[in-house]
Amino acid sequence: MKIYNTLTKQKEEFKPIEPHKVRMYVCGPTVYNLIHIGNARPYIVFDTVRRYFESVGYEVNYVQNFTDVDDKIIKKANEEGRSTNEVVTQYIEETLKDVNNLNVTPATHHPRVTEEMDRIIEMIKELIEKGYAYEINGTVYFDTAAFEQYGKLSKKVLEELEAGRSERVALTEEKKNHMDFVLWKPKKEGEPYWESPWSNGRPGWHIECSAMAKRYLGDTIDIHAGGEDLVFPHHENEIAQSECANGKEFAHYWMHNAFLNIDNKKMSKSLGNFKTLRDVGEMYGYDVVRFFMLNAHYRSPLNFSAELIESAKNSLERIKNAKATLSFALEHSQIADLTEEEKALLKELDGFKARFHEHMEDDFNTADAISIIFELVKFANTYAKEGASKPFVEAVLKLFNELTDILGLIYDRKGNNEDGLSDEEIKEYIEKRTAAKKARDFAEADRIRDFLKDQGVLIEDTREGVRFKRI
Repeated sequence: MKIYNTLTKQKEEFKPIEPHKVRMYVCGPTVYNLIHIGNARPYIVFDTVRRYFESVGYEVNYVQNFTDVDDKIIKKANEEGRSTNEVVTQYIEETLKDVNNLNVTPATHHPRVTEEMDRIIEMIKELIEKGYAYEINGTVYFDTAAFEQYGKLSKKVLEELEAGRSERVALTEEKKNHMDFVLWKPKKEGEPYWESPWSNGRPGWHIECSAMAKRYLGDTIDIHAGGEDLVFPHHENEIAQSECANGKEFAHYWMHNAFLNIDNKKMSKSLGNFKTLRDVGEMYGYDVVRFFMLNAHYRSPLNFSAELIESAKNSLERIKNAKATLSFALEHSQIADLTEEEKALLKELDGFKARFHEHMEDDFNTADAISIIFELVKFANTYAKEGASKPFVEAVLKLFNELTDILGLIYDRKGNNEDGLSDEEIKEYIEKRTAAKKARDFAEADRIRDFLKDQGVLIEDTREGVRFKRI
């Protein structure tokens, strides 16, 4: 099995620390709002990586954190007159609903930063004692100049970073070096805080993941993963902290998924193209979102558009229909023995399986693996239909289920509301449809109509307005 390692910029043979075990850390979201469609990509991609490892016999210790103390969380809490704990509790629950609807397997551990403060403080103490960090007026900084390999993940050197410094890293006179980053900072008025040897305050962003990875996975882990936007500074700084504190290599393989754009533009609220996973999942189906994401290689940039996800919906429907046909044929077949032709055809199943695994073991190429599933669909529709023998259909269906299960493609989940849409939610969708029709966006109006139908709601245009009924 080969994995593209961001650290070395090449594919490498995967060699686990322990035989048949994988220690894997994936950076999770900061929980202050519903996750957006871009957040869904690492959830889906690395869940599929985990599923594949498990399908070939590995035991995976999969850790994905929640950042539950952050400026954005504090701002949200203050704006809404709530505690930060109320905000994060709500959005952790909402995030778990969304990713569950994506058929994402729960992590082995879902640590929260606020529950790991003792370990974070202990790691900062170690860094200070070993000469890699220093404290000034209650703030603790990591001394980047003290770590000779700083920049090895992003392939930046300190001189380049200094020359091209960004606005993101505020320049302060007290730091030794402009690129030194915060490990601990004093509290501000109205902020949550924890006691420490340096000040009442809270940790910097980067140290959190280092401490959590160490607790749940050890000093050295097999795979560290996340979106490519985390390569620098977050993952670069994690490497510096962890390797200096632990005296060992932090992670053997670094995996990063590429960005997702909306209609070929970067997603942002200012451009009006910001889409939550909840909105997209409920409109098109969470299973469609999962299929759409996996129908491209995880390291390739992915463009989201209404046309592309509609196409993904149609493609996934072909796979679902094939399963339905196979299940029907298996249930109704009265033929107990394989024919000679079927015996010959069964040999082709090994080829489908081998090619599927070949693609998945080449840096988890889900796009090409899905192409093999479509070949199997064509094979099934041609040979494993009504009139085929029971053992033949059973063998084809078994392989079909095996391959689609590895990718998590087929499952029964339409959305978060198990009892269906409320009247108020239906009326909101009707208003969106009316607005789309006025704007002459008939494709969008039709999508809303079809979505409501999938949710068991029929709408009817009348002279008095739009009426709906449940079916």
